[in-house]
Amino acid sequence: MAASCRRSHGSFCLLFVLLLAATASALGAAVGSSISHVQLSAEFLLPVDSSSCPTPQEQPHGAPTGTRMPIVHQHGPCSPLAAAGKHAGKAPSHTEILAADQRRVEYIHRRVSETTGRGARRPRRTSAPVELQPGSPSPASASSYAKPSSSSPANLPASSGTALGTGNYVVTIGLGTPPARSTVVFDTGSDTTWVQCQPCVAYCYRQKEPIFNPSKSYTYANISCSSSYCDDLYTSGCSGGHCLYAVQYGDGSYTVGFYAQDTLKLGYDVIKEFRFGCGEKNRGLFGKAAGLMGLGRGKTSLPVQAYNKYNGVFAYCLPASASGTTGFLDFGPGAPAANARLTPMLTDNGPTFYYVAITGIKVGGHLLSIPESIFSGAGALVDSGTVITRLPPSAYEPLSSAFARGMEGLGYKKAPAFSILDTCYDLTGYQGSIALPAVALVFDGGACLDVDASGILYVADVSQACLAFAANEDDTDVAIVGNTQQKTYSVLYDLGKKVVGFAPGAC
Repeated sequence: MAASCRRSHGSFCLLFVLLLAATASALGAAVGSSISHVQLSAEFLLPVDSSSCPTPQEQPHGAPTGTRMPIVHQHGPCSPLAAAGKHAGKAPSHTEILAADQRRVEYIHRRVSETTGRGARRPRRTSAPVELQPGSPSPASASSYAKPSSSSPANLPASSGTALGTGNYVVTIGLGTPPARSTVVFDTGSDTTWVQCQPCVAYCYRQKEPIFNPSKSYTYANISCSSSYCDDLYTSGCSGGHCLYAVQYGDGSYTVGFYAQDTLKLGYDVIKEFRFGCGEKNRGLFGKAAGLMGLGRGKTSLPVQAYNKYNGVFAYCLPASASGTTGFLDFGPGAPAANARLTPMLTDNGPTFYYVAITGIKVGGHLLSIPESIFSGAGALVDSGTVITRLPPSAYEPLSSAFARGMEGLGYKKAPAFSILDTCYDLTGYQGSIALPAVALVFDGGACLDVDASGILYVADVSQACLAFAANEDDTDVAIVGNTQQKTYSVLYDLGKKVVGFAPGAC
């Protein structure tokens, strides 16, 4: 038809055919069904250029209520935590990043196993307790800053928490009155927000910004042990009538301190009496961040605490690369994009995490032959802190095989496995754009995440660029949609409507 049309109508028909193809491509993108290949710029194989980093700008959300905050990778050259010259720290290696990622995944699997179907509120207390010796109040403390009078140490059984790892993104908040700047990791796999606080009891890890000083905020107050807020903590304790929190992470890192409240500044918005952990005893692999922002579904999380202000709605977009583009974190009803593809949030699966149902995987536009029962067991969750997407082995193997066949057909040379990644290629010498088989995740309700080209490969270096998916140990382990696959999408979480959404091309 196209050939005869070209003979009869010349350039007009050619234009018609091109428009028809473009329309078909757009429709295919909308339903995630017909895209066979995507193009990855060879620039993604090169070292990150810090000179291309834009200056992050906070901005109004554009809705009556809401705010937008810039986010960057915490170890990238655009990060506010990055140091220059002789003060520049050594960024973690790819081996370290993936090892930390594996620790985080192992924790998530343990936590899901402990809580799924039981609604457990307290952890198994099998680890040694973390001890907190309360500090003395500063002479400059405001009257609301009341340290416990007891001089005896408080013994808190430490709960296991997520290994923060090194593949996380950071956002800058203001805490206290007047607000003190704190750059924190944001994490959908954690509930309680915390920052390091003075006075450090014995030690604090080294962060780039000044450690938060409660005595300089006239709106700071400790939370009483008799408060119901203290019961909201996954692990809590008491000292001198004041509530304590403790979290011990999978890699041995931990934070312990007072559960407190103060004014939180998010972009142009202010949240009064926000409850957070004021950590006085902190040690571990937290990079140079001041702490963590908890965006989970638990009672202590930011979306739940600020529900009346933001209706339980937030979204983020992770940039395709560590430089050149800044991502964002949105709060408020204006966060959902018109083109967001929605899937139900499975709120009965367990606490904290954002569970969804994967129903299929596509490679090169074709749905893989994977029994639906493979995904219906433990389910799946969307996580901002996990780097590499994890799949049941019975789903990963067809994905890896189909992707390998597609890469072989494109003429790529295979490379040795790298860490947890086993489908790798040598891209040395490639310039311009690199064609890759398209990969898509299909969710309940028909939502489809057509993985951006920047999220299909994990690039260790040009000689080892690997499929950025890995297999769980067992088919019964929960699948995890990692942040590499989320790149350039506005990932929406709506606690009120109980949906998770994906809007392409957001950053």
